[in-house]
Amino acid sequence: MNITVFLGAPGSGKGTQAKQLSEKFGFVHLSTGDMLRSAIKQQLPVGLKAKTFMDQGNLVPDSVMIELIEETLSSVPDDTNVILDGFPRTVPQAQALDSKPKTKVSQAVNFLVPENVLVPRLTGRRVCPNCGESFHLVFIPPTKKDTCNKCSTTLIQRSDDTEEVVRRRLEVFRTQNEGLVSYFSGHNKLINLNADKAVNTIQDELLKILKQ
Repeated sequence: MNITVFLGAPGSGKGTQAKQLSEKFGFVHLSTGDMLRSAIKQQLPVGLKAKTFMDQGNLVPDSVMIELIEETLSSVPDDTNVILDGFPRTVPQAQALDSKPKTKVSQAVNFLVPENVLVPRLTGRRVCPNCGESFHLVFIPPTKKDTCNKCSTTLIQRSDDTEEVVRRRLEVFRTQNEGLVSYFSGHNKLINLNADKAVNTIQDELLKILKQ
């Protein structure tokens, strides 16, 4: 199994790329948030275990997250290309993934985008509170101003997309990401990708990386 971790700041485009690679080319895109919600909805043992921590306002422990990823991958064929999005966030999490044959990381793609590009990307983002569809005032504007194309609900700006919060999020990200970059680089698994390009150009480069 070829497991690729996408590293990158909020707004770097890794989520968009993972979604398109999944829809167009059959990559399995695993978002930890989606996996948690699905496991809880299906009342799977690992989901219920995670829910006990979430209900108390605590972070889900690394051991439970690894168990969740292992369980999700158990039904995935061994010749599958898998993209992990949102995990690992820390070096101990990366080490935990690499310690198990089923979750061992093949490579980590580090999406590089300058901060002066990231800030307007993030502050211009709008989401639909009803169906979850994402838009951007500049790059992916809705057909009708401030209105979701899919369900006609009024779009909102997430509270964590204001400029003050965005800059704070980027600072936190840099602190966390430095350790992961060092870890994967030290294991010869890191691939730096200039993600300040057109979406289709980045996708072409990713296909070359992921299918090599």
